[in-house]
Amino acid sequence: MSRINVLGTGIVGTAAAHDLVRRGHEVAVADADGAAAAACGERLGVRTQQIEAADPDGLAGFLAGCDAVVSAVPYGYGSTVAAAAVEAGCHYLDFGGNPSVVARQLELDAAARRAGVAVVPDCGLAPGFANVLTFDAVERLGDGPIDEVGLRVGGLPIDPQGTLEYQRAFSPGGLINEYAEPCEVLRDGVYATREPLTGFEEVEWDEWGPLEAFHTAGGSSSLPRLFEGRVRHLDYKTLRYPGHGRIFRAMRELGLFSEEPIEAGGATVAPRAVLLDRLMSALPSGAPDVVLLRAWATAERGGGRAAAGYQVVDRHDGTFSAMARTTAFPATALAHLLATGTIGTIGAATMDASVTAADLLPELEGTGIEVAAWEPTT
Repeated sequence: MSRINVLGTGIVGTAAAHDLVRRGHEVAVADADGAAAAACGERLGVRTQQIEAADPDGLAGFLAGCDAVVSAVPYGYGSTVAAAAVEAGCHYLDFGGNPSVVARQLELDAAARRAGVAVVPDCGLAPGFANVLTFDAVERLGDGPIDEVGLRVGGLPIDPQGTLEYQRAFSPGGLINEYAEPCEVLRDGVYATREPLTGFEEVEWDEWGPLEAFHTAGGSSSLPRLFEGRVRHLDYKTLRYPGHGRIFRAMRELGLFSEEPIEAGGATVAPRAVLLDRLMSALPSGAPDVVLLRAWATAERGGGRAAAGYQVVDRHDGTFSAMARTTAFPATALAHLLATGTIGTIGAATMDASVTAADLLPELEGTGIEVAAWEPTT
């Protein structure tokens, strides 16, 4: 039995701890909110601690003797916690999503190799699971150039409410980060970026469509860099019910994503802080949801068109939301593989460069997440 700790006991962190307990590992959880940590510990029957992610002494004590740690704290702490894990000699995994933070974490590669551990950011749904499936789709087409690689992923309420037709599935800070940062793509085989909340397209999906898809940041992870020069076009787009993206695009154009304080109504306030407060307070949460994922690659092979890809439709299981399940369980599957020595990955790399679909998918069989083959029709 390995010892795998979870830092952060929100929705996704609690799901991660649950799956690690299910797998038979010794688990401890920690959170800056002592009450949240205690509630998670009581629910799962695991040890708890109250620590701040920025506290080096607290982190060192929490990580001492661990085989691996899954970090479910806000992405801004990613570099600090990853460095502490390397110092403690344990594998590190998180749910990533911010390219700037991930770039700093990847700078730990040499230190991680000396310590004999893996530092793996971007281990959630997307970036993470979807990227591993995409990498496999490309590899299934064999050697040679690839015409198109696409990722379309979204978490949606099954019974949408309000004009946004969206519910709070994770931190609003993470949501706005996806809607605010540059989106990494490949165009004509060359790395490029696109503005978020652009590139709108309609997506048909039995039972759930039509949906809209648009550029968002972070989801392509390291794929544009890994495939530059081999893949002609690559992009990642988020799926939402129609109209959602343009509403947020209008908010962005009005400056509501800005973190620079302004004078308004006799007070000094950052527009993003107000927006995040309203999203946290006003968006519904906790209703049954569905996660939809498609990842594919196409190429010319033997004088014809070849395609390979995957599709996932995952629903709230009565215990955890689909978003929590599909974000947490791929990471815990990889944590299990690393901590048990089933795979020998060391160094710092994103999930798509750290584990193959052939190794990961069998470990998801006990989670209820089902992966089906899928190919685009056009």
